[in-house]
Amino acid sequence: MAAKIRKGDRVRVLAGKDVGKEGRVISVFPEKGRVLVEGVHRVKRHEKVRPAKGRSGQEGGIVTTELPVDLSNVTLICGVCGPTRVGFKIDDEGVKSRICRKCESEL
Repeated sequence: MAAKIRKGDRVRVLAGKDVGKEGRVISVFPEKGRVLVEGVHRVKRHEKVRPAKGRSGQEGGIVTTELPVDLSNVTLICGVCGPTRVGFKIDDEGVKSRICRKCESEL
């Protein structure tokens, strides 16, 4: 089954605290229905110092990281016409590809 949103796609956030932000998809978790988007849903975590024997351990402090966003809260951005829905098209050779629903260009 072809996925509508894949790693490397540009997406825009439709809902939540980061509404309107755009970013590139870092990874997709299809079993959970979530995507990790660069620069979106950033949180700060307080990390404890963890010394390791013989090598440098994890440093402590405040670390900023991204958390996954639900797939229903993002939309794909077409390079030609902007935010759009995704459709599928099967060509004469039987190859399935993603297309933009507005301008019908291949994504």
